[in-house]
Amino acid sequence: MGQQPITFLRQVIALCTYPELMDDPSFPLDAKLRASKILQSCGGQSLGSYSSSQGVRCIRENVAQYIMQRDGGIPADPDNIYLTTGASDGIASILKILVSGEDKSRTGIMIPIPQYPLYSAAISELDAIQVNYYLDEENCWALDVNELRRALYHARDYCNPKVLCIINPGNPTGQVQSRHCIEEVIHFAWEEGLFLLADEVYQDNVYSDNCKFHSFKKVLCEMGPEYFTNVELASFHSTSKGYTGECGYRGGYMEVVNLHRDIAAQLVKMLSVRLCPPVSGQAAMDVVVNPPKPEEESYNRFIREKEAVLSNLAYKAKLTEEIFNQIPGIKCNSLQGAMYAFPRIFIPDKAVQRAKELRMAPDMFYCMQLLEETGICVVPGSGFGQKEGTYHFRMTILPAVEKLKTLLQKVKEFHIKFIDEYS
Repeated sequence: MGQQPITFLRQVIALCTYPELMDDPSFPLDAKLRASKILQSCGGQSLGSYSSSQGVRCIRENVAQYIMQRDGGIPADPDNIYLTTGASDGIASILKILVSGEDKSRTGIMIPIPQYPLYSAAISELDAIQVNYYLDEENCWALDVNELRRALYHARDYCNPKVLCIINPGNPTGQVQSRHCIEEVIHFAWEEGLFLLADEVYQDNVYSDNCKFHSFKKVLCEMGPEYFTNVELASFHSTSKGYTGECGYRGGYMEVVNLHRDIAAQLVKMLSVRLCPPVSGQAAMDVVVNPPKPEEESYNRFIREKEAVLSNLAYKAKLTEEIFNQIPGIKCNSLQGAMYAFPRIFIPDKAVQRAKELRMAPDMFYCMQLLEETGICVVPGSGFGQKEGTYHFRMTILPAVEKLKTLLQKVKEFHIKFIDEYS
């Protein structure tokens, strides 16, 4: 998509991978110091060695420090930090230790609809039970606790719901949950004895002036001991999103709080089967949580690059929302965060009938027509789940501005022609 990598991150990884570069004067001193500290904590002072299953100790300490600073001083324990092969690996691992039972006692996992398909795929692979709760599209994809309660009580007829997944900021919907909403969700989880999974990989991607990211860990701790000593919570972050976009390094972490120590021991044992996450990905995660400080040589360049990426994404989020809402038959909620638009599209009855003849979901038919006529690939809303009778597609806002403008114009022209053809 043309996004330029963050120089400091690539410098540190290069130095870790090829330490002979420590003698190269073109590398800044702070990058060399960062790389040296990581290497000193690696077996044989090499990225090529296995680390402990939970991850390199000094990197977990830096993650804990990052969480504490992010959450206004609330402490984080490195022993509760697990470095992962991207956030996806951590989510799948936690789900694996939580799933048990058979028939009506089988573990139910509550997921938002629309959802990121990692969840439905992992639930299917583990033979668990997917419990859908619907986000409120009319209220900018807000999370309604009454809807959580409806989904939970209904699911108890056929499974044992034990896990509640939240994606904040949302994928594919792009909403940012308010603090009040998070408090309500935590109270609900406490009340019903649910394990909370907080997918927070887009925590740096908040664009709306009216929104702010609140971590579940911070809100949980500020709600008082009744909550922060009882509610089990796993939260996730990643090198793949934010302003870094380093998906290929497969770096991530999860913080797990209030997990019984016997269960934690089983989690470590299970993670040991896969030996360790990629150590280069662990090093990339270290740079994300421990970027240059104001007094360091690389700080000014780092801030310039970070702010350029995030301000560019914010501009493209607004541009995408505005253009979609100018198109007759398309309605797009505010893109408050993350990296996607998930507009609702009007599909005429004649097109719905044609899709049925082709044995396709109507929005899949729409998206295939768009692909064949324009070369633009978007994902139909049916791939994420949506309320019956509504149709959507997900589109990333990552392309360069000029390319994005061209793309949106082509979508506009296609949609108007599609509506006209099938009216």
